[in-house]
Amino acid sequence: MKLDVLTVGALAVRCYLVICPETKEVAIIDPGGDEGRILQRIRELDLIPKYILATHGHADHVAGAWWLRRKLEIPVAMHEADDRFFREPDAAAIFSAWGFEPNEPADILLKDGDIIPVGETVKLLVLHTPGHSPGSVCFYDGEKYLFTGDTLFVGGVGRADLPGGDFEQMLHSIKTKILPLPDETIICPGHDYGDQPFSTLAREKQTNPYIVEFILGR
Repeated sequence: MKLDVLTVGALAVRCYLVICPETKEVAIIDPGGDEGRILQRIRELDLIPKYILATHGHADHVAGAWWLRRKLEIPVAMHEADDRFFREPDAAAIFSAWGFEPNEPADILLKDGDIIPVGETVKLLVLHTPGHSPGSVCFYDGEKYLFTGDTLFVGGVGRADLPGGDFEQMLHSIKTKILPLPDETIICPGHDYGDQPFSTLAREKQTNPYIVEFILGR
C-alpha cells in the first residue's frame, strides 16, 4: 500500500489517498474540501479512483465528497448510521449554519466488518467506532495503517458534544475496537492536533491521557 496525504478544507481535515501500487487504484478517505486540489493530485499521480470513504458524516470531512463523486463517477461510502443521522433536519441545520451544504445520500452503506478492496493488494476493514458520531468508523488495512477520523487523535480523542456524540461510547469504541490492534499500528488521524502528524498505538497507550486515564486506569 502507498499513502498520500493532503490537508484540505476550512477546518484542515487530513484527506488520505490509499493507493494499490500494483494497479494504481485509489480510495479517497475524507475529502473535506479543496476537491479541485484532490482531483489534481489524483491526476498528477495517474491514479484510478475507486471509492470515496467517509470516517463519519460531519461536513468538514465530506464537503468535497459529492462533487468528486459526480466528477469521477465513483461511489461514496459511509456508515449507515451517519448517512441517516446527518440528513435529518436538526443535524443538517447545524452544518448549514456553519456554511456547509447538506449531505447527500451515500451510495454504499457501511457496516462493521465490511471489507473494501482497493486494487489487488489493499483491503480496508471497516471498524464501527461510534461516539464522536453514531456512524463513526475507522479503516484498517490489516497490516500497518489505521485511519481513525475524529475518533482518535495523536494525544487526544474526538469531541462528543456535537449531535449524536457520546463520550463514554467513544471510549468504549477505542477500548474494544482500536486497542486490541497490534502496538505497531500507525494511527492516521483526521486532524493534525498532536505533537506529531502520526503516531503508533503503542505510543498512544503510553502518552494519550484519555487512553491512559479513562480506559487503562493508570
